[in-house]
Amino acid sequence: MKIPKISYILIALVIVLPILVSSCEAIDTDGSLPPDSSTGPTNPIDSGGTPPAVEDEVSALPSIADVVALVKPSVVAVNIEVTSYDIFNRPYTQQGAGSGWIIDEDGIIVTNNHVVAGADSITVTLDDGRIFPVDTNNVATDALSDLSVLRIDANNLSAVAVGNSGNLRVGDWVVAIGNALGEGISATDGIVSRKDVSITDDTGLTRYNLVQTNAAINPGNSGGPLVNLAGEVIGITNAKISAVGVEGMGYAISSDSAIPVIEELIQNGYVVRPFLGVQNLLTVDQTVASYYGLSVNTGALIRGVIVGGPADTAGFEAGDVIIKFGDQEITDVNQLLQALYACQIGQMVEITFQRGDSQHTAYVTLAESPAPS
Repeated sequence: MKIPKISYILIALVIVLPILVSSCEAIDTDGSLPPDSSTGPTNPIDSGGTPPAVEDEVSALPSIADVVALVKPSVVAVNIEVTSYDIFNRPYTQQGAGSGWIIDEDGIIVTNNHVVAGADSITVTLDDGRIFPVDTNNVATDALSDLSVLRIDANNLSAVAVGNSGNLRVGDWVVAIGNALGEGISATDGIVSRKDVSITDDTGLTRYNLVQTNAAINPGNSGGPLVNLAGEVIGITNAKISAVGVEGMGYAISSDSAIPVIEELIQNGYVVRPFLGVQNLLTVDQTVASYYGLSVNTGALIRGVIVGGPADTAGFEAGDVIIKFGDQEITDVNQLLQALYACQIGQMVEITFQRGDSQHTAYVTLAESPAPS
């Protein structure tokens, strides 16, 4: 098994240093000497003012150290081992590292799904150096949101507070704390660059409602907290754009989007969503249409129908292409999923699909997504 290739995260520290301005004595044009220093300093711009003290400028900067001191005890290193196979099908062990944060003092930890997906073993290292194993059979994950909840046998831990990402403004200071490069917990800072951002990850899945930061993101920070200056988690560090010439484009799952998912993972072990009962969906473009011999160039191709599911009951078959869901035109898989998850369980939806050269309409009653097997 290969560790999934992930371009996931951290936040760059920006340090603003006060500018020290030195004044130089000069001879006046009339040849007179500069005023005697005993008469006190003069200001060439405003003779009645004095320059601000350097210490006053420094004290006006945000106290990142206080934020780190508050949050760092709640941040953990997540280390995994995965069995992979070489070209001769011989097994070997690979190691990976990520971050997490304590949301409950009784040992409940939040991280990214991609940090722990497929792991044979998981260990959590606390800020005080204690190491705890994680039962991989008791890990609650949600691939769609890229979130996961781990449990360790510990209590009276330092849990971090969760804030409201909806209150963020572009330009607000934020701090990322995590296990950068697997070398231990470190901190960096930056600002909020954009809000409500959508990006498509390496797997082709689109992530919505992300917080963009100008921080430099490094492997190992995935799953760590992005916090405001009150020390509240307003995001879970998740991804970055890594391309030549691209800098300062890191992303975090907003706390407003993450918390409902996290609560369901803690309570149920999985997330309940509306269920259509189709699988192996594929976005239709000209290449896909040509390969599968389709009569449309856009839509969501169904490559599998779950027996007994809503789509099966409504008469869908593998090879059908969904082109409209309710009132929304569907041109790709992400549009279909976004429209589906905006519905309610038990809701009846009108779906238009293409089968061969014919267009059809079916009414589907959405069910509750089953528990993962």
